[in-house]
Amino acid sequence: MKFVLEVDVDDAATPEDFARELERVLRYWAGNLRHYTLEPGTGEAVYDSGHRQVGSWRCTEA
Repeated sequence: MKFVLEVDVDDAATPEDFARELERVLRYWAGNLRHYTLEPGTGEAVYDSGHRQVGSWRCTEA
């Protein structure tokens, strides 16, 4: 199985803002993974601190 996380970066974001948002996304979703059955086909949208969808994660076949 493969776990795929895709996050789109705002081109106007400073490196510090990008790092802060990515840290938040990783922390939030890593903490919630226990609520999901991790198998191919499972996935969810990923949101930034402004509640805008910025990507997604999903489990796929390897």
